Amino acid sequence: MHEILTVAQMAEADRLTIASGVPGMVLMERAGAAVADQIVRYWTPRPVAVLCGPGNNGGDGFVIARHLRAKGWPVRLGLSVAATALTGDAAHHCRFWQGQSGTIEPLSAALLDGAGLVVDALFGAGLSRPPDGAVAATLDALSRTKIPVVAVDVPSGILGDTGADLGAVPATLTVTFFRKKPAHLLLPGRAMAGDVVVADIGIDAAVLPRLGPTIVENGPALWAAALPAPRLDGHKYDRGHALISGGYPMTGAARLAARGAARMGTGLVTLAVPEIGFPIYAAALTSIMVKPLAAEGDFTGLLADPRHSAMLIGPGAGAGAATCQRVLAILATGRGVVLDADALTAFADHPETLFDAIKGPTVLTPHDGEFRRLFDPAGDKLTRTRRAAERSGAVVLLKGADTVIAAPDGRIAINGNAPPTLATAGAGDVLAGFITGLLAQRVEPFLAAAAAVWLHGAAAAEFGPGLMAEDLPDLLPVVLRRLAAGEAPEPGFGERS
Repeated sequence: MHEILTVAQMAEADRLTIASGVPGMVLMERAGAAVADQIVRYWTPRPVAVLCGPGNNGGDGFVIARHLRAKGWPVRLGLSVAATALTGDAAHHCRFWQGQSGTIEPLSAALLDGAGLVVDALFGAGLSRPPDGAVAATLDALSRTKIPVVAVDVPSGILGDTGADLGAVPATLTVTFFRKKPAHLLLPGRAMAGDVVVADIGIDAAVLPRLGPTIVENGPALWAAALPAPRLDGHKYDRGHALISGGYPMTGAARLAARGAARMGTGLVTLAVPEIGFPIYAAALTSIMVKPLAAEGDFTGLLADPRHSAMLIGPGAGAGAATCQRVLAILATGRGVVLDADALTAFADHPETLFDAIKGPTVLTPHDGEFRRLFDPAGDKLTRTRRAAERSGAVVLLKGADTVIAAPDGRIAINGNAPPTLATAGAGDVLAGFITGLLAQRVEPFLAAAAAVWLHGAAAAEFGPGLMAEDLPDLLPVVLRRLAAGEAPEPGFGERS
């Protein structure tokens, strides 16, 4: 698992490691050495300005400066406070730097003159206020240059637990330690961090149970074991039967979702559509069954068929009273349900009616606008998504470049593999179909949502520029085949992500 640690949890990991007998100054030495090693991997020797703050992040900066100078790199080091104000491990490494004839300059924009690289060791992830004084002035000057920046832990000005930006300068490379923090995956922190490398500095993973992490970086390690595989002696109904409610005149959304569910391996997919739209759906689909709804009770009759193992409503459904009634009827079955798009907006005036009806395995897939219609938008993305899952009793997948998936039991995953090409019409409909396909095959809702969103991103990355939503279902088998062969990319220690 790729656990993500909050700032407080990481501080506790440090404390437990130190209490076990590893001195803090040793951890700081390892951290600084790891950053210097990554700098040497990324760049050829050039003049470096190391910007140090008053805490442990600044202490790492002294170690980085020392290691780079030992490798023959020209180094200037600036400190935001007087050296005598440093305490603890940072003071130790400051004295070590000075003992080797290392010069300390006051922090200022003048340090940037002639620099070919800047190391941002001003503040770590625990910053709680905007930078000010000489720090703010130096960062402002740096932002107006094209000098590449290496950030220690997170770019200074990024809040580690939320990814919020209080005045940071974008980094080309960020080196963090032991585990990522939310800011490495949540926007805008993710965009500001550049390449993220997680360095192993000797913190034992055995401390993790004592930290109680509930956040993970979404990836195959979380859900690969839950992916269904066809059995040699199985038949199509063993692989589930997805029922999707299609709309009219907006017919494309439901068709995209249906193809997504089918490509996910669902044994059968049925689209229930208004009779007027039947010719459009039937002409466009072959292996997917299309059922025209001629009479009022036809949809209720489909729900009575126990072979429908999961249902999707929302894409192209319309946000009126009829959709509300159909959603409530679907939820009453207690089977797997995905509610997307119009199925969420339809309850904007009475969200409690929707939440009270959720009894079985359910996934809600709002984007930010739909989320605001149903839930309290206050707080950072992790907080509000977790709160929404608790309130609704459903798994909530809050879409975006930094999609967050939260379960009512407190589990939460952040997805980081979505390329910008996914910002295209219909991509969300395909994602809803992917989730429905996994629910139909009886994958647990949180894992189904997490797997679907990662596979969705991987399929988009497989295609590259020019992506259209209709490309995604046909790319899924390629990704699944590579995943089965162990070829899927998975970020880990010392790897870029």
